[in-house]
Amino acid sequence: MKMRLAASAVALALICGWGTMVAAQEPAKDAKPGAAAAGADARPAAGADANAPKEESWPSDHTITIGGQTFSYKATPSTTLLKDEKGEPTALMFSTAYTRNDTKNASQRPIAFVYNGGPGSASVWLHMGAFGPRRVTTANAAPTGSAPYKVEDNANSLLDKTDLVFIDPVGTGFSHAVGKAQDKDFWGVDQDAHSIAQFINIYLNRNGRWNSPKFLIGESYGTFRSAVVGNYLQSHDGIYVNGIVLISSVLNTETISFNAGDDLSYILYLPSYAATAAYHKMLNPAPADLTAFLADARKFAAGEFTDALMKGTNLTPDEKKDIATKLSKFIGLSPDYIEKADLRVNLAQFSIELQRADRTQSGRYDSRYTMPTYDVLSEFAEEDPSYTGVRGAFTAALNSYMRDELKVTLERQYQILSGQVGGGWDWKHGQNGGFPSSPNVSSDLINAIQTNANLRVQVETGYYDMATPFFATEYTMDHLFLPGNLRSHIDIQYYGAGHMMYLRNEDLTKLKGNIGAFIDSTAKGQ
Repeated sequence: MKMRLAASAVALALICGWGTMVAAQEPAKDAKPGAAAAGADARPAAGADANAPKEESWPSDHTITIGGQTFSYKATPSTTLLKDEKGEPTALMFSTAYTRNDTKNASQRPIAFVYNGGPGSASVWLHMGAFGPRRVTTANAAPTGSAPYKVEDNANSLLDKTDLVFIDPVGTGFSHAVGKAQDKDFWGVDQDAHSIAQFINIYLNRNGRWNSPKFLIGESYGTFRSAVVGNYLQSHDGIYVNGIVLISSVLNTETISFNAGDDLSYILYLPSYAATAAYHKMLNPAPADLTAFLADARKFAAGEFTDALMKGTNLTPDEKKDIATKLSKFIGLSPDYIEKADLRVNLAQFSIELQRADRTQSGRYDSRYTMPTYDVLSEFAEEDPSYTGVRGAFTAALNSYMRDELKVTLERQYQILSGQVGGGWDWKHGQNGGFPSSPNVSSDLINAIQTNANLRVQVETGYYDMATPFFATEYTMDHLFLPGNLRSHIDIQYYGAGHMMYLRNEDLTKLKGNIGAFIDSTAKGQ
């Protein structure tokens, strides 16, 4: 389990150009629902391969009320055929687009391309949990339980602000390689980003959206992806996006990796440990003001704690005891345990040690969640209750919604989160040089901002997120070293929940408000 919760922090349930592709997002005007664009009854041309992969689409019309306004929209689940530079098919990428029907000029309406992370995750979490017009209801900071689950209209959908296209990268959702290609051909930082960028090109072409204000919204590894995709779209395709939304962000994997001999993660996780200890009432005295307490935790982490860790084995026993005592008051673990850990407690250790006396462990995606632990002697947390507590609800809701409401007829399994994708990921990035190291795409975001004077970035981070901790996010943004006039292009918003802050209703409303205002303010372009 150490591999799952500690080393796997880099493989978040956080992904060679493929040449020109020819495909469609919306069906051709004469296409039939559930059929290839050429029509279900069309005969293949002479010499054509009747078994060649074909696009399918299932459009339908719906209505929703958001903010007191009722309007109609079109839902279009579909598969888009990707091709290489020789015109050979390589993949069918599944997406679900939502477009308002009452838009007088769609070419002027904002459009957002949305995806989750992993690598290996489908877009189900942001789709069915945050921004889609239909949302599954889940318990707050507790297991949701078993079916039946409730799917209802989402009053916090972003559809009143922007059209939405939820994308499932190859190997996730219903997306898969075709022809001579294999899924693993798309599993890499650059391979993934280029295929997503090409999909966006196709969508803009087929739907007349080149002049629409454009947004990238990603969560977890999806933020890593957005930095690469945003920069690639600008430098390779001349497509300038208006805004990028980074939800539970990681651009520099060193900040979450707990690598041997590298103290950075221990420093950057400390304030999140402190927030978790305070939430579970493991501190005595309990902090009267969480905001002030976390400010003190940041100061201690960046000051005395960093100084102590920098000394390594030169730290004296008395100095170690002093720091352990002070650290204990922030994170709720005993000074003795902290000393035995050489002041360096990784996430998997903290998650089980904090409430070991109660035979309870806390979550990684959201440390407010807890679950019983089987082995009270285990050094590392056994599972992530913030994932297991909602996985069943999202899996059932997505499949029920797609198959029963949207009438998608694909028989393939919808892959929610694939460990195979994450485990087979190629972390090399074309712009990285020097010795191999923790992947870092900060330079991509820097270049995108510097070359696009109007690009704005909004960052959403949760106090109880242990997958991508808020202090690590602050550290990364502070170390972009953008010129002063560009630093103001990045805005950080905070939430009283975890990685998926939208699972807490108050924070979903706040998230919608923040991103909605961001889209309104940045969609004006020039």
